[in-house]
Amino acid sequence: MRIIGVEVAGGNPVFTGPLPHGADPHRLAWELGYRIVRPLSATGSAPDLTLTVQVGRHGRNADLQEPKTRSIDPNLDLSTEPEPVVRQRLAAYGIVLSPRGLLATQFSDRTAVPGLWGLPGGGIDPGESPSQALIREIGEETGQDPEISHLLDVQTDHWIGRSPSRVVEDFHAVRIIYAASCAQPTDPVVYDRGGTTESAAWMPLDRWARVAWSSGARVLLDRHLRDLIHSGLVPR
Repeated sequence: MRIIGVEVAGGNPVFTGPLPHGADPHRLAWELGYRIVRPLSATGSAPDLTLTVQVGRHGRNADLQEPKTRSIDPNLDLSTEPEPVVRQRLAAYGIVLSPRGLLATQFSDRTAVPGLWGLPGGGIDPGESPSQALIREIGEETGQDPEISHLLDVQTDHWIGRSPSRVVEDFHAVRIIYAASCAQPTDPVVYDRGGTTESAAWMPLDRWARVAWSSGARVLLDRHLRDLIHSGLVPR
């Protein structure tokens, strides 16, 4: 994936280049003297995606921001395993709202966090745009037909662990996050059985915070959900 930073939407880039394996866009921009104000667009199709972000100069020492570090599964003995397979996975996820609440998916026992809840979405297939991937994944995981509102955030994680197929990977997750709504919600149904999604549900907006979320999903919801609700994204 390529990342472009501009100070004004439509302006000339102040930096551009590939997102290296394990790198976080926010940290990358910070080290170049900028902070990301907001993501503007995610264009192209996998694997040749371009993320354009609006940035502003921070005028501070790059070392003042703690770097993201790679985590290693504590149950994994790397001395007895083959060299981890290096993999950067581009994915799209959505904070999806409807009159029934917040759309959520529950992780299956094929994942490292079985039973926890997360946002619907998944990997971007070759030739797909992020928005196309999100619509497809939401249909497969929940049976819903959402309308994407806007690009919301980009989130990354970097770890060494065992994949659902039991392969040891040096894994770099790059998640493109959208806001979306569903005007005609139905009872969620998981059509892609046997994968990483065990179940799906609409979480009432007055009870979502009591749910056991994955750490990444919880960060995104704490950051964005209240503003999305107040913005009128929830259909009437």
